[in-house]
Amino acid sequence: MHFSYDVIVVGAGHAGCEAANAAAIMGSKVLLVTMNMQTIAQMSCNPAMGGVAKGQIVREVDALGGMSGIISDKSMIQFRMLNRSKGPAMWSPRCQSDRNVFAWEWRKALEENKNVDFWQDSVTEVVVKDGRASGVKTSLGVEFSAKAVVLTNGTFLNGQMFIGEKVFGGGRTAERASTGITEQLVQLGFESGRMKTGTPPRVDGRSLNYTLMEEQLGDENPGKFSYTNTPSLTKQRSCWITYTNQAVHDELKTGFDKSPMFTGRIKGLGPRYCPSVEDKINRFADKDRHQIFVEPEGWDTVEVYVNGFSTSLPETVQYNALRKIQGFENVRMFRPGYAVEYDFFPPTQLKPTLETQLVHNLFFAGQINGTTGYEEAACQGLMAGINAHRNTKEEAEFTIKRSEGYIGVLIDDLITKGTEEPYRMFTSRAEYRTLLRQDNADLRLTEKGYAIGLASQERYDSMVKKREGIAQLTDAIRSAKVKPEEINGFLESKGSAPLREKSSLYTLLKRPEIDQTDVKGILSAMPEMPDGVGEEIIEQTVIEIKYEDYLNREKLNADKLDRWESLSINPTFDYDRLKALSFEGKEKLKRLRPSTIGQASRISGVSPSDVSILLVYMGR
Repeated sequence: MHFSYDVIVVGAGHAGCEAANAAAIMGSKVLLVTMNMQTIAQMSCNPAMGGVAKGQIVREVDALGGMSGIISDKSMIQFRMLNRSKGPAMWSPRCQSDRNVFAWEWRKALEENKNVDFWQDSVTEVVVKDGRASGVKTSLGVEFSAKAVVLTNGTFLNGQMFIGEKVFGGGRTAERASTGITEQLVQLGFESGRMKTGTPPRVDGRSLNYTLMEEQLGDENPGKFSYTNTPSLTKQRSCWITYTNQAVHDELKTGFDKSPMFTGRIKGLGPRYCPSVEDKINRFADKDRHQIFVEPEGWDTVEVYVNGFSTSLPETVQYNALRKIQGFENVRMFRPGYAVEYDFFPPTQLKPTLETQLVHNLFFAGQINGTTGYEEAACQGLMAGINAHRNTKEEAEFTIKRSEGYIGVLIDDLITKGTEEPYRMFTSRAEYRTLLRQDNADLRLTEKGYAIGLASQERYDSMVKKREGIAQLTDAIRSAKVKPEEINGFLESKGSAPLREKSSLYTLLKRPEIDQTDVKGILSAMPEMPDGVGEEIIEQTVIEIKYEDYLNREKLNADKLDRWESLSINPTFDYDRLKALSFEGKEKLKRLRPSTIGQASRISGVSPSDVSILLVYMGR
């Protein structure tokens, strides 16, 4: 057997699904290789999408023409907009998902994509000829040829799972590890390392006493991730909150001498911002309790995910500790939590397109790059799939700047700074987060997705209509005048200074005392209100008006830095010729091979004087 494709994607997790779908939509003939056809788009950890900064990523993936937002909308059982009490740059959509529906909807979408073929097998080798990826070989001895290969192996590369003193080969419960690829890539000159992640036990919801927990409801008017016409939630399932206590901590400590984390059997670093429960009580010994989120796994299942209780302690210790949590006194455990250690490849070996520097047309996306999280994986898969397709067509690379999206921040962080622990996205990582809000991802990115043939005409037309609606409403607000007798009673009720004369509504809306809900009431009474203005357009317009000064300042800073981003550096540039460069700067530049002056300036160890030397050499 021998078949030929444009792009082969190895692994069908969140990165692999986005990569395969994007390349196929753009016109490539794609083969998606997975070890198990029944676990395509499996939510290996918690049944949820989005969250702080992660929700922004899902909306950006959707704006570009990806599928994660659409799949999330079709499978959500609860929706919440986080951080509503803070500024709009911090608002982050998050949904609780039906795990089975999410995976099924992804598989259905891929099967409906006529350019995607499937093969169930384990890839043992990437075929490399003359420095280029040209296909893969599988454990069955089948060889597939391709013009580009995208590796999205998740936690499966030489994966090992740990429960107490028990060690199993595998990348996920009941699924074997993938072997061969790491060893081959190391022989080709790639650097590899080990990382660790973990998951909590799953329990029987019928055995929990929810009356002893705090109920966490979804939003009264639930939102969505996708900018397309996906279904809105009409009913929601509640989540619940409870806490560990000293008795729980004492029980967990009885297993510390058998913990793979503390006995040194796990060498890889775990995610700093999602530590195991044993790590939390060890590192934060002064805290007498830790929050536990009790999350249903779907509409029609009793299985519950115990978020905040990730652990690799012996299963008996896990069970005994769980029973000391309020509401868990009679808990029945379906399966214990475990840790998984796996191979990754430091992402400083990648180009901004996620193509490897060592092998042409070989791309890495997802946890193989040292990241954690479905959303981080999805956006990398999308970008790798786009660029794999464009490489096969000899088209220009497609990248997103730090000032254009969280996706750009994530990839730039990875390739310039690398990571020694699983990388996850936060709003604090983005210096332009007021520009990069979840509400305007379509205005920022849909035109780009449309230009490369990924976002549909319908998406593009919808974005243009929204942009025009915002412009019309902004003009109407600028021209509207408000009389003191019409508004002073309301202003006084808000503790805001009354008007002495007729004033511009535009100026009035900038007052910090007037919040989003007030604005809707004021605008609804406007005689100049344009026709067909929906809530989304009103929200966008008000944000742009209220934060105009901040936005202008960020745009100015972004424009300054973008000048450096436009100064490209030849990938074969000989840094040894520049004798004035610092020793560390020269070594880092030679190893990381930045594609622009802007990227070079963000590399740890490259000093401002090194950047100045590069600019002088380039005649700038």
